[in-house]
Amino acid sequence: MSVTAASALDLAAQVLDACRGEDAQAVVHRERSGLARFAGSEVHQPTLIENTVVQVRVARDGRVGSASTNRVSKYAFEAIARRATDAAASSPADPYFQGFAAPGEVPEVEGYDDRTAELPAEEQAAHAAAAIEATGSFDAYGFFTSGLTELAVAATTGQAAEQAMTDAVALVLAAGDDASGWAEQTAWAVDDVDTAAVAREAADKAGATHGAVELEPAAYPAVLEPYAFAELLAYFGSRSFGGLGLLEGSSYFCDRLGEKVFDPRISIVDDSLDPRGLPKAFDFEGVPKQRVQLVEEGVARGVVWDRRTAARAGGETASTGHALPSEFARFGPMPLAPTVAPGDADSVEELVERVEDGIYVTRLHYLSVVNPREGIVTGMTRDGTFRIRGGKRAEPLVNLRFTVSVPEFLAEVPGLTNDSKLINLTGFYGDRYVFGALVPAIASARFNVTGVGSRPGL
Repeated sequence: MSVTAASALDLAAQVLDACRGEDAQAVVHRERSGLARFAGSEVHQPTLIENTVVQVRVARDGRVGSASTNRVSKYAFEAIARRATDAAASSPADPYFQGFAAPGEVPEVEGYDDRTAELPAEEQAAHAAAAIEATGSFDAYGFFTSGLTELAVAATTGQAAEQAMTDAVALVLAAGDDASGWAEQTAWAVDDVDTAAVAREAADKAGATHGAVELEPAAYPAVLEPYAFAELLAYFGSRSFGGLGLLEGSSYFCDRLGEKVFDPRISIVDDSLDPRGLPKAFDFEGVPKQRVQLVEEGVARGVVWDRRTAARAGGETASTGHALPSEFARFGPMPLAPTVAPGDADSVEELVERVEDGIYVTRLHYLSVVNPREGIVTGMTRDGTFRIRGGKRAEPLVNLRFTVSVPEFLAEVPGLTNDSKLINLTGFYGDRYVFGALVPAIASARFNVTGVGSRPGL
């Protein structure tokens, strides 16, 4: 079999052969994708990508060296094997390196669709055109993208795992003078993405934002759509739901595991095996994914681990299959499939009725974690912020600045909707590995507004 015709796992095996008996692990990350971007209701910057990234790690007496390439050939593999071997020889010993993962039973997951994998550029462009047409009188900004990602991990321990994953994402910002609205839809099968419906949702929201008024800074009850809730949870979780934050004392969960931290309505798991999300079978160390209970009825239960942080924690702690790609490994393990249990509200409108007087938020933007130990996140609302009066969504508001203690936000929750939405959390700026949060809309008794920002629109 030629190198170019080989599967991702075949390529990983060829890399191990190039290591000539060294203790080694190879990761092959391959994608074929297209992205049709549009702005001002015109398609521009269409992008087609075919790329393979190959990384090898070599270990000698606890010393680990790595090297990578996107050249796929016998000579390229021999070159990175030599570089990784030389790097291992000159590296200091890593006290938390426990060897490469042994063979493990990789779970069978969904997450692959033939039609999505083969979707031609013409159909990707047609999705973008459908978004533009359905946005109507507003200018359309955003993109449609779909792709196939293949991940393979193999090691001289006998480990061998591979998975093919597909995804499709439609994202639309409908905007004009003094108006803007936002919507998106994500799935692993393109037929589950209705691009025109996404655009209509964005346009309907934009049409309601004309004539936005300011709001006095204060703490308000709030309803957050799944777009906003997913972003808030992702930023909080990046620092508090991972083992590294727990070890370094920067996580809100430090000294709180087993304690009630949120409203009893809040239960959160990280579940990459859930077919409603973007299923993943194993991580970038080749460790099978596990479902991890993070919060159970308001009680902090656990965090996610990779092999290095688990070794550092000691005892019976083991990886839960949450190692990131090597370029992000310094951030430690993170939950890439946070899932919040739904509630009992039949609709977002019912949450608005429960809040009665407060604010309604479609989307959050420019988020930053300012105090990870206390779970404090700052940012702005965008593209659909409204006043709630008398249990109904009322006048539109300008974009609001906020600083929120996420534990306070989740401490008193009047309700969550009984359905959930998959929200894309991927920026599409690097190698394709799409992930997202599965969350309902939520009502909170406290959302701290600190100021006002720009008006809706461009």
